[in-house]
Amino acid sequence: MRRSFAAITALACLVAPASVLAENAYITNLVSANVSVIDTATNTVIATIPVGIGQNGVAVTPDGSKVYVANVNVPFVSVIDTATNTVIATIPVGGLSPFGVAVTPDGSKVYVTDSSRLGHVSVIDTATNTVIATIPVGIGPRGVAVTPDGSKVYVTNVQLPNPSVVSVIATATNTVIATIPLGGESNGVAVTPDGRKVYVANSGSNNVFVIDTATNAVIGSPIPVGLFPFGVAVTPDGDRHAGKDEKEAQHGEAERDRHRRAGEHEGGKVYVANRDNDNVSVIDTATNTVIATIPVGSFPLGVAVTPDGRKVYVANSGSNNVFVIDTASNLVLAVVSVGIQPVAFGAFIRQPAPFACGRLGRFQGSIARLPKESNEDCEEEDDSQGDNDNQGEDFGR
Repeated sequence: MRRSFAAITALACLVAPASVLAENAYITNLVSANVSVIDTATNTVIATIPVGIGQNGVAVTPDGSKVYVANVNVPFVSVIDTATNTVIATIPVGGLSPFGVAVTPDGSKVYVTDSSRLGHVSVIDTATNTVIATIPVGIGPRGVAVTPDGSKVYVTNVQLPNPSVVSVIATATNTVIATIPLGGESNGVAVTPDGRKVYVANSGSNNVFVIDTATNAVIGSPIPVGLFPFGVAVTPDGDRHAGKDEKEAQHGEAERDRHRRAGEHEGGKVYVANRDNDNVSVIDTATNTVIATIPVGSFPLGVAVTPDGRKVYVANSGSNNVFVIDTASNLVLAVVSVGIQPVAFGAFIRQPAPFACGRLGRFQGSIARLPKESNEDCEEEDDSQGDNDNQGEDFGR
């Protein structure tokens, strides 16, 4: 019975069309007014899509069928159909300068920040591509990220000249339920796959803050990184060894010991693009310390991780290219030329959907790309079931 699920899942992946299994990176080019589409399997640009004026924020829907792009110079969000690589809708949003974009895990809603001093977030219904709510937040909201369970949205607010804050929105009511003071100037934001922690790039103080989503409070000391950290992304294994109970904690500690003995890194990583240092800081989520610094192109802003967690893509707005990093070695694998002043602020590669045991759900990829712990957890659940039977803007220099 344990192997039947794996067999069924493998068959589903085998019959899936190649276009479904492909993973593309959608790079917004601010000055070129277009989006470069990179095939992450070959690291080549396979399409260039004319889009609005001044592309900035970008987010791919969980099923990979659509891409939402914020046009920072006009109050519109463009919608790209990934099957045809064409714009299929242009959505008017409130405010003056749409900036960050994030899609809920179920793909039903898109949250768009307006970086002007009007300070609000527009909520788009993806079924109709219309704005269904406008939420007041802080001044100059930029980054936006949704928790894996879709219950909360975290929004960074620049607040200049006032200290920055993070607004927390409850998606059930589309209201702000908490405001977290940080100081400095906050931009990029990302949530760990387990939904327990939020990492915020604080450009004004050159560090990264970590927020506990259970208490909406900053935990630990800010993590020093490079100069003017902007974009931030978390690998899919995020914080997997933070067990919910004693059994999981023991399993996590055993894994840590195994990796230490083998001299390997374990657990998740956070990649932070440091704009003014031309490099990327790598943070270990288990210790919240920087474990590597990777030189990239000029003026890096956007950063995203592939769903399998093997590669990181960094958009360098000063050198008009994208660096591809191998997460196992933290070495640069390739450099891809794109348009003029790439920003790619947000999750510009499709993010892995939550995986539940006993069903394929919305996950689309090969069995080899499923997180190892998911397979182990499913096997444990199957064993248990078996026992029961017998008795898831502008950024120029």
